[in-house]
Amino acid sequence: MRFLLLFFGFSFSLTCIGQYTVSGSVRDAEGPLVGAAVFVKTLQQGTVTDAQGKFTLEIPNSNPQEVTAQYTGFEQQKMEVSASSNTVMFQLKPSAAIQEVVVTGTLREMTKMESPVPVELYRQSFVAKNPVPNLFESLDRVNGVRPQINCNVCNTGDIHINGLEGPYTMVLIDGMPIVSGLSTVYGLSGIPNGILEQMEIVKGPSSAIYGSEALGGVINVITKMPKPEFGGQVDLYGTSWLESNLDVSLNTPINENTSLLTGVNYFQYNNPVDNNNDNITDLTLQNRASVFNKLYIKRPDNKYFSLATRVFYEDRWGGEMQWEPKFAGGDSVYGESIQTERLEAIGKYDLPTLADVSFQFSYNFHRQNSFYGTTSYNATQQIGFGQLLWQESWTNTQLTSGAALRYNYYDDNTPATQNAENLALNAPDIRTVPGLFAQVQHQLGERTRILAGLRADYQTDHGIIYTPRFAVKYNTGDNSTLRLNGGTGFRIVNIFTEDHAALTGARTLVIADDIKPERSASINLNYEQQFYSLAGNRYGFDITSWYTHFSNQIIPDYDSNPNEIRYENLDNYSVSRGVSLNLNAKLISGFSAWIGASYFDVFVVENQNETTVKTQPILTENWTGTYTLSYQKPRGNWSVDYTGNVYGPMRLPLLGELDPRAEFSPWWSIQNLKFTYEIPKHRLSFYGGIKNLLNFTPAANSIARAGDPFDKEVQFDADGNALATSNNPFALTFDPSYVYAPFQGRRLFVGFTLDF
Repeated sequence: MRFLLLFFGFSFSLTCIGQYTVSGSVRDAEGPLVGAAVFVKTLQQGTVTDAQGKFTLEIPNSNPQEVTAQYTGFEQQKMEVSASSNTVMFQLKPSAAIQEVVVTGTLREMTKMESPVPVELYRQSFVAKNPVPNLFESLDRVNGVRPQINCNVCNTGDIHINGLEGPYTMVLIDGMPIVSGLSTVYGLSGIPNGILEQMEIVKGPSSAIYGSEALGGVINVITKMPKPEFGGQVDLYGTSWLESNLDVSLNTPINENTSLLTGVNYFQYNNPVDNNNDNITDLTLQNRASVFNKLYIKRPDNKYFSLATRVFYEDRWGGEMQWEPKFAGGDSVYGESIQTERLEAIGKYDLPTLADVSFQFSYNFHRQNSFYGTTSYNATQQIGFGQLLWQESWTNTQLTSGAALRYNYYDDNTPATQNAENLALNAPDIRTVPGLFAQVQHQLGERTRILAGLRADYQTDHGIIYTPRFAVKYNTGDNSTLRLNGGTGFRIVNIFTEDHAALTGARTLVIADDIKPERSASINLNYEQQFYSLAGNRYGFDITSWYTHFSNQIIPDYDSNPNEIRYENLDNYSVSRGVSLNLNAKLISGFSAWIGASYFDVFVVENQNETTVKTQPILTENWTGTYTLSYQKPRGNWSVDYTGNVYGPMRLPLLGELDPRAEFSPWWSIQNLKFTYEIPKHRLSFYGGIKNLLNFTPAANSIARAGDPFDKEVQFDADGNALATSNNPFALTFDPSYVYAPFQGRRLFVGFTLDF
């Protein structure tokens, strides 16, 4: 017994001798940080700092250890401790990467957590997890956002936010409205990933800041600022469908104050595929080239001037497999060919004044020469935008105000722009819309920030249109924020963009003469929370609910007449409401996840024959989900990314009561897998994987009467309605607008990225 007591006593003494205590504090430049995490990763042990920013940590053995200090919005700091050196003081530095600086919600740079307007941020690395030839396709992994293909033949499309049609989405490049309507799919093409800094998305009406077209939300594509050192990136990949995409970005210093950023994109697909055997190409053939240049000049007193230009050309066609350019405009072989030319310019100039005043401007020229079967559609659109912005700051108050002027020119070869007095002449649609806006932010105490803003736009046909907004942000904790936002929006119908599906098949575009601007009133509630574990793991979530009421809404009417697409103001109103949830996690084990789900309830309420009718708009789903699951081997050279989405049923346009196709699409999902191997020494990485892992494609009969695209065997009554006959028992006409998912099935891809 004495021996055992001596043995355990000796062992206990050795244990006490072998352990030691680490003590210290965690501070930033202004003082102690309360609740900072201090941990030893290898031992999975940690603690948090007290009210004075101090901590103590027991180390259970005598070995030296690496201790890490971490706090929200600051860079991690690591120090080595031992039994003889066991007192440390951490001085943490702010981290812009963790704070996630955004600008879209308020026109001011501020951290994402500080912004009173909820802004979703997606960096270049997010896009790279599933390589795509354009940013338009990358949005299918953003919760509540869906790139909608509007035509099964030509594959042009727009972007839906929270179940709302594409014309409600405004797309910006570097904060300027360079893209609108039909040009959305083109404006988001040809931007190499190497020049992308981040994408910022604001959901809900933003007309108080950005004017018309921002009724449903804003997507701001922010490109990198040129740097004073030489470098660049080359990215090349191809698929088993014989698609090939080349992105080149180059940073060139001109002198100590001037730098140039260049981005080049080339995409080619010339391999007709018809896996569903309807003799129509499953994927539009394309040749696309884009050159982007951004010049940055640093001027005295931290003033600067930047000018970006982009030249874009694309030639695409889809249709019957035997189509060739010589068949364009004829009725022997059906095809839809679109040649697009775009010129864009974006700039910002800081005025040489003591006040913070800048002039921002953008211009784009868009020309489309196209054939939809026998129908020729040639259109030209020019949009010019200028904005004088003044920003002022006081102790707790910030003012942002400005004056804007938007110029829109549109001309085409359709009756929409014919001269009413002389049909042989054109009367281009020219509109100039000036606007004034002001917005004030005020900090109430340490936790509350309020925002109020008002914009007034003058439109010749509609007079002055006012759009107010307000926002309240309350920090419920150090890492949690509650936001309440409300405001109004408006949209003026744009002929060029409303629905070119009218040019395909037998449908005719009809736009009412007395269309009024759409109006909306919206309110949304957002809660965001971030967690940081003692082991160094990061977790977070945000949940948003919204309600938007539309009046004078303009929704494409496919139902009243199967031969028309009608645009007119609704007699009553429509509503968009729902809830969305985003989850994110980043673990020290190398695993990370972004998971989102949204529920939409979008409906239209109309009076029909003194009866109230509630309907779900065409091409609107109720449920959607997205996910990105990644694993990066710690201190390793390889990673894997599993990305995808899932969509609930959406109502589809039918061609009458006899149409045998389903009124609602099925649940469907596109999933992708990517493997990457890096060689850091040579700044080279190779990647490959599978797209559309489940090989999902829509029903083979999605294109009605694909075998008779010119309706040569269709019989019509005196009103132009198709008749049911022995060779057309369902009274159908050729129509490719029944579209909800791409026809492109499973395919392999391989590529490499070289940084220099």
